[in-house]
Amino acid sequence: MKKIIYTSNAPEPIGPYSQAYLCGDTLYCSGQIAIDPTSGNFVEGDIEKQTNQVIKNIKQLLKAAGFDFNDVVKTTCFLSDMADFAKFNEIYAKYFTSNPARSCVAAKQLPKNALVEVEIIAIK
Repeated sequence: MKKIIYTSNAPEPIGPYSQAYLCGDTLYCSGQIAIDPTSGNFVEGDIEKQTNQVIKNIKQLLKAAGFDFNDVVKTTCFLSDMADFAKFNEIYAKYFTSNPARSCVAAKQLPKNALVEVEIIAIK
């Protein structure tokens, strides 16, 4: 069973992709950047402000598919500057308390010049 997951509580895709895809018991969420789904505007600001918006977006995608943060088994995190690693981790650790497997890499440039992007995989 494959199903596209869509919610108006998360940002509209900015390209030809889905917000998330449910395949059986596994949820694959596209990378989230700091876009406010209500306004559709990119959230300017520091790493803390952008990370909090990214987490809100992920939470809404998980909820739309009937999942929560405890179901997340893998995250891939992209930072535009590894100097933000510690600040990013402080916020990340508040939500991903089950300590999913993770990759965190520096990216030369992210969409909309974001400071952070996070994608997740969750399993029921």
